Amino acid sequence: MMTLICKYKIRASSKSDIADMLKLAVAARGIMRKSGNLSQWPDDYPNIDVFSSDIERQGSFLMLDDKDEAVGTFAFLPGPEPTYSKIYNGEWINVDMDYYVIHRIASIPAAHGIFQSMLSYCFERTNNIRIDTHRDNIIMQHLLEKNGFKYCGIIYLANGDERLAYQLFKDE
Repeated sequence: MMTLICKYKIRASSKSDIADMLKLAVAARGIMRKSGNLSQWPDDYPNIDVFSSDIERQGSFLMLDDKDEAVGTFAFLPGPEPTYSKIYNGEWINVDMDYYVIHRIASIPAAHGIFQSMLSYCFERTNNIRIDTHRDNIIMQHLLEKNGFKYCGIIYLANGDERLAYQLFKDE
């Protein structure tokens, strides 16, 4: 069983946080590009509209360091996720149970433990999480596997882009 520690303060995002969230997205895009993930998150994604939608759905969160500076952000939304209704070359761990989805994880390079802190926060609220990532996002794939997520198959986004789908269900 993994032990998760929440190293950062996590709170719901508001529209006044969008400027910080956009900066975090730029930083995350830089991390992706340095690691060879050249096509995930084009320059206009995630944008103000995407972040605003997450906030309106009460599923946007900001991670703050001990100086209350924004160091990370993520979306944590209840399913069903429309693009998860069909999965190819595999299957979800459980298809009939409620689940949450994590999207748009972004952080600054200097912040360590973002993923584990986010998971700790999310698993305090549900025991069933699905997530997807780009085939070239080796960093995310490593984090998912290291933290017990099971590779479930391939899903396709609304625009037709392929993503690798993962799920972690804690039966406790």
